[in-house]
Amino acid sequence: MLKLREKIEKQGLRVRGEQSLPMTPTYTAPGLPERAKVLQQPATAASRPERVTMQEQERNAPPLAAEVPAEGQIQEMLLNLGPQHPSTHGVLRLVLRLEGETVIDCTPVIGYLHRGIEKILENRPIMGGIRYMDNADYLSPMLGELAYAGAVEQLMGVEPQRRAQYIRLLVGELQRIASHLVAAGTYLNDLGATTPLLWTFRDREGIMDLFEALGGSRFNVNYIRVGGVLHDFPKGWLRECEAYLERLEKHMDELERLVTGNEIFQARTLGVGYIDAQQALANGLTGPMLRASGVSWELRVHRPYMAYREVPVTVQVRREGDCFARYQVRIQEIYESMRLCRVAMNTLPGGPIGMRTPIALRPPRGETYFALAALEGEVGVYFISDGSEYPWRAKLRGPSLVNLQILPEVVRGYRMSDVIAILGSLDLVLGEVDR
Repeated sequence: MLKLREKIEKQGLRVRGEQSLPMTPTYTAPGLPERAKVLQQPATAASRPERVTMQEQERNAPPLAAEVPAEGQIQEMLLNLGPQHPSTHGVLRLVLRLEGETVIDCTPVIGYLHRGIEKILENRPIMGGIRYMDNADYLSPMLGELAYAGAVEQLMGVEPQRRAQYIRLLVGELQRIASHLVAAGTYLNDLGATTPLLWTFRDREGIMDLFEALGGSRFNVNYIRVGGVLHDFPKGWLRECEAYLERLEKHMDELERLVTGNEIFQARTLGVGYIDAQQALANGLTGPMLRASGVSWELRVHRPYMAYREVPVTVQVRREGDCFARYQVRIQEIYESMRLCRVAMNTLPGGPIGMRTPIALRPPRGETYFALAALEGEVGVYFISDGSEYPWRAKLRGPSLVNLQILPEVVRGYRMSDVIAILGSLDLVLGEVDR
């Protein structure tokens, strides 16, 4: 096409409707181009190029002014940890400002998982809102349902039957064991140990099977009702629960032998992420985060509710305030929950498991706040009732959100690798953070 165009241009002709553009002349001399002739000649010492190594090029290259920090100053860097990083256990994003490997600032970014549970509760009948509590802290749905039912019962001024209270205590402590197993296994997986994760999920499966036999669902059980529970224990359920607790006790001893005295685990957690008692109280921490800093505060003991008024609970407290102490508090709470389950099964009273409540439940006008001890701390449900079957206002207190606010203060000054250990020790559930 180009040769045809050259012939047309040489004859002084021009294509109709097209401007005459200068053409680059083609090479018409016979033989090879000059560069090809040079390449065919044998190389001599004078024509051979001098070899320069990469190290010499870097050494002789002039430095760039932007890459050379001022004297005594270290260049800072912004690093995004998450929101898809496995150690965040959900869609949490941490914007870290680093000086080398040292964290000098941390900004948590939340809201990726927001589902508007509080507004959903305000647009559902009170009897239909329990099911949505399973989606907040999805690792302990039973305790979320208990908090919701307790707030409605407190607003109505009713008390569940004693058998229903003991059933709630039993399933609530089983849920506590299951969630602490997930917390321990995933935390150790964050630090590089895969075997404990497999062991803890294996033990958690036993509780999921018990919940499936009890309420028909393994995860979102929807078992708690206002004034009681959905079903009584099926035949043989208590015997299976006792057998599971015996197996779990042996497995927990095996887990502790593997992990608690492990030198690598201790090197990653001892003295890392220290929080003192005053700092924990000032930030509103609750649960294992608070008790690992030496503060003996437990809602089941200091503000007992339901069957906890009759069943004593031993508070698990550590004074070290580091990641290792928070891990140990959770492990010891598993043993305590196993003891409470056995107490509830041995002293289970007879009688009805609930009370008659209308489908269109209309509590009296007023407001109430009910709190209980969940895995991460105090879970609270706040209701304002206008006398209708829909809550006028619903507000949830999620301990994961409250515990998250101390993270920037704790990680400051630690190494980048320590951030993973500190973040995992908080045991966050992002469904409860965003709600």
